[in-house]
Amino acid sequence: MTFRLGPVTVLAVGLLAAGSLSSTANAADAAKGKVLAYTCHGCHGVPDYKNAYPSYRVPKLGGQNEGYLVSALNAYAAGERPHPTMHAQAATLSAEERADVAAFLSGEGGLPSKDVAGTPPPATQTCVACHGADGAKTVAPDYPKLAGQPADYLLHALKAYKSGQRKNPIMAGIISGVDEKDFQAIAEFFSKQQALCTTDQVVEHGNCQAE
Repeated sequence: MTFRLGPVTVLAVGLLAAGSLSSTANAADAAKGKVLAYTCHGCHGVPDYKNAYPSYRVPKLGGQNEGYLVSALNAYAAGERPHPTMHAQAATLSAEERADVAAFLSGEGGLPSKDVAGTPPPATQTCVACHGADGAKTVAPDYPKLAGQPADYLLHALKAYKSGQRKNPIMAGIISGVDEKDFQAIAEFFSKQQALCTTDQVVEHGNCQAE
């Protein structure tokens, strides 16, 4: 049985999320975030860089939703996402500094493609209500863009939500209705969705880079 959020529920959650993040986003300073994000590039700025154990390519951060980056950093800082390196990084930052980093990173990516690449596997129907048909048009600012993320990272994230290692009340309900045998197809589909770079950027190693 597949669990889906109805449109009213999704809208309500989205509005609540947007309201809770508005004060943080308004106060965020991307210029300060650029300085603070220097250490992030040691892993996330290296093409195809892999986490040591378990082994998976680390996610791309440029152009990710600002609200999601704030939520993720807060979760790592609080230990709601188990990752020693990310916990150490996030816990050293204040809530304001985490918002600044998120503001900087969110402005570093390209524009989402207008086209869906390939045929969506049936299992992605559970995902598109929140993340969009192409994984890039989310209904709330603290939902992540999935488009173009490494397939092995997406697979790791899905398994972490399924096992409860990643603690998120919305994903806990969603993932409970998704069969783990479908995770690979979901991950591969969204990894193939790409962002279009802005006019002053070029694609390099799947990321948008300034010319």
